[in-house]
Amino acid sequence: MTFEIFFMLALIVVTLVVFALELFPMEVTAFGMLAILLLTGFVDGEQAVKGLSNPAVVTIGALFILSHALTRTGILEVAARQLSRMVGPKKWLGISIFLIVVSITSAFLSNTAVVAMFIPLAMDLSRRFHVSPSKVLLPLSYAAIIGGTLTLVGTSTNLIVNAFVIEEGLPPLGMFEFARLGGVFLVVGLSYTLIFGRRMLPARVGISSLTRKYHMGTYLTELRVEDGSALVGKSCKEVGVNENYDITVLAILRGKLRFVENIRNIPLEPGDVMIVRGVVDNLMRMRQEQGVSLLTDIKLGDTALSTDEQVLAEGLITPTSSLIGRTLREIDFRRHFGAFVLAIRHQGATLRSKIAHIPLRISDTLLMLAPRDRLNELRRSDELIIISEVKSELHRSRFWWVIMALLPIMLILVATGVVDILRGSLLAVVILLLIRAVDIQEAYRSVEWSVLFLIAAFVPLGYAMANTGTAQFIADGIMRLIDFFPPHLAAPAALALLYLCTSLLTEMVSNNATAIIVAPIAISLAAGLGVDPRPFLIAVAFASSAAFMTPMSYQTNMMVYGPGGYRFKDYLRFGMPLNFGFWLMGSYLIPKLWPL
Repeated sequence: MTFEIFFMLALIVVTLVVFALELFPMEVTAFGMLAILLLTGFVDGEQAVKGLSNPAVVTIGALFILSHALTRTGILEVAARQLSRMVGPKKWLGISIFLIVVSITSAFLSNTAVVAMFIPLAMDLSRRFHVSPSKVLLPLSYAAIIGGTLTLVGTSTNLIVNAFVIEEGLPPLGMFEFARLGGVFLVVGLSYTLIFGRRMLPARVGISSLTRKYHMGTYLTELRVEDGSALVGKSCKEVGVNENYDITVLAILRGKLRFVENIRNIPLEPGDVMIVRGVVDNLMRMRQEQGVSLLTDIKLGDTALSTDEQVLAEGLITPTSSLIGRTLREIDFRRHFGAFVLAIRHQGATLRSKIAHIPLRISDTLLMLAPRDRLNELRRSDELIIISEVKSELHRSRFWWVIMALLPIMLILVATGVVDILRGSLLAVVILLLIRAVDIQEAYRSVEWSVLFLIAAFVPLGYAMANTGTAQFIADGIMRLIDFFPPHLAAPAALALLYLCTSLLTEMVSNNATAIIVAPIAISLAAGLGVDPRPFLIAVAFASSAAFMTPMSYQTNMMVYGPGGYRFKDYLRFGMPLNFGFWLMGSYLIPKLWPL
């Protein structure tokens, strides 16, 4: 082993460990790795920037815009809800149709956009069929992942692998070429989730009260202003209720009147009742110091908190949200969005104390009390997905019919070979911008830049692995492992081992990063065996995408983590049989469908 190979292997391992530990944002880690490759001379300046001009990066960016434009019309939610209503009370038939719709939609749109769009519908189905959301949300993620394996545009991983195929001088992958194996995976995967999901997945999240779901009973209560209280004639702002006691006043009740706006500046009167959120110690201290009564015999729930003007709602942090990494205090959430955050659910744990200082992360869910009109504004934004309510309606915005027709037309032109996927997607985006169906700022916001930057930074890693001989070194190691197989079984065994290693690696890091790391190894391995590299690259594509065993293995898995109340062991227990089942099927079918 030369020093260059040792250094490359060490750099890859360190990068993957930093990814897994989430010490920095993934794109920061990726660009840090790229800087090291450039400084060491393992890639030159031209190779270092090739990722930014990679056809897969440009195509994925364009498809993000197209996905956003189509999902904004609301047509898919309307269609899915109508289908689910048609089945009436047959709950598992309804859930089955729902997952099939998710899979088919995910074959043509971004997986993350599809899951973001269908999470509220999944919650609505759960309530209607009296099923715990925990039994529906993870199957939703799996259906989107499997559906993405059906087409070239179904997942960014397929486009990345296609770029390697083209670079090898091979014919590009067809729009529906992946469906040969993806269709088998879809039938088996959906059958597995429907048959075993109801038995293996926990009923961890209830379908009734949001306040009970977030265990808010101890922290939500009512304080009554008594005669002689130090609060009489003063406002909450003057007394410093929030600053001095870390107590948030959500509403003030005065007889039949209910004040929910500008409550910090309303002078208090004897008999006023304040609905407040705070920890018990602070509530007791305020009672003693300010002369208020703690109405401990009253348990507040959704009905007590919600009115015609205000509503209790649950919001999910989206992958493209600008809230990620920032605290509620930094955002000034209450002023900016007009909503109180009562609690945050983060990776299965409910946080209720000092939540204003907690950095928000992807898949965090917020329990909010908000005016109904402001909640509608939040629903239309890209910051949060309102998952406790469903608004399935067709949005007839400017040129909405063009948006609905453009993606199918583009896919037909690409599938028939009239244009390639890069030209087709760029042309479709340009048309949307020219007719102003999507404005340029909206287009910028719809792109998941972290995904594009991650791919762009990792593409030079493939060049570095080839330049230093690292890819060939790993391929030679795999060759030595299969030496004991008969010659006619050597290539299938190597493919099976490559699939397994790729599948396990993608459970820890990004599917896109995994594909870029393993694709050069697959090419070197095929060259060493003297066989067509296409089946090996196909194996990399499927193994990188079909990731079910951990929350971090795929962005959609992380998105359902909070709303479903899942734990790490749920993914491992439910996803492992599917992962290894797909490995066995892929190892057997890929050499038959794409002959070696």
